[in-house]
Amino acid sequence: MSPIFAITMGDPAGVGPEIVVKALSHEEIYELCTPVVIGDFEALNDAIRLCGSDLTLNEISDVGQAMGKYGVIDYINLRLLSKDSWKYKEVSRLCGKASFEYIRRAIELALGNSVHGVITGPICKESINKAGFHYNGHTAILAEFTGTKDCAMLLMSGNLRAIHVTTHVPLRKACDMITIDRVYSTIKLARLAADAFGIENPRIAVAGLNPHSGEEELFGYEEKTAIIPAIEKAALDGIKTVGPIPPDTVFMKAASGMYDIVVAMYHDQGHIPVKLNGFQLAAEESPFISVSGVNCTIGLPIIRVSVDHGTAFDIAGEGCANEGSMLDAIKTGVTLANTKFKDLL
Repeated sequence: MSPIFAITMGDPAGVGPEIVVKALSHEEIYELCTPVVIGDFEALNDAIRLCGSDLTLNEISDVGQAMGKYGVIDYINLRLLSKDSWKYKEVSRLCGKASFEYIRRAIELALGNSVHGVITGPICKESINKAGFHYNGHTAILAEFTGTKDCAMLLMSGNLRAIHVTTHVPLRKACDMITIDRVYSTIKLARLAADAFGIENPRIAVAGLNPHSGEEELFGYEEKTAIIPAIEKAALDGIKTVGPIPPDTVFMKAASGMYDIVVAMYHDQGHIPVKLNGFQLAAEESPFISVSGVNCTIGLPIIRVSVDHGTAFDIAGEGCANEGSMLDAIKTGVTLANTKFKDLL
């Protein structure tokens, strides 16, 4: 038995449907798992047209009906879109509602043990909020609908991993959120992530918040008042970490193999190095040559992995999106499922 994954289509106005179709054009995926797409016929059918694909669609109402056969996309049709009811590249209430409902259905399937995990396509936060669902991203939605108090975003590209203390908040607010309890909780989640990926005796590095990690409070005090006490508290639990390490060097050291995971203090501190490590752009032509990397939510009762990029409205509907990150997300989900469900698969 191979793991079964619910794959959400993402925002229909973005590249989500296209990268799902392209990823499921790779036969190796069906050798690893049984993918079931949560989405809409009209968007998936149009994505097949855009990609020039010869894949066929198999609508099912229950995961147990999935064929799991290469060449066929098994999907659950939520019927939220009609032909020509949405436009590519545009923020809309309709697409926001659709992308939200895809996520909600996938979570229900995972909590009900119908699937082994959830792989999510990119969403547009503005569209979701326009539809009346006031969340700042996937992580907040997943936390609420799974009843999870402590969870965190982990980005990975190659051997570089970054777990975040704060994410989708203004930078000024992020600084105020660097507290002992929040940093300590994220360090614990870093250890949980290492366990999930089978990393024994993980080398966890904690980044500083300020330049030079504050340099004895010359450039800031959060290291002394929050980060160092959190590291010491984690040590009492047997979680060994190194830090705070100046943020301008910690990721370089991690990418070289010195550390297994970095605890990043805010969104861009962790995102920039991971995306620089995994994305390669053909500057003159615009499309990405390589889009490597994934986003995992650590601390949930379910497996959730996502692509490490957004809706890419600028190229949506053109058939040129790169499916690399979606492939990575599915493969990462398989790795996690094979660890979590090793006695069942």
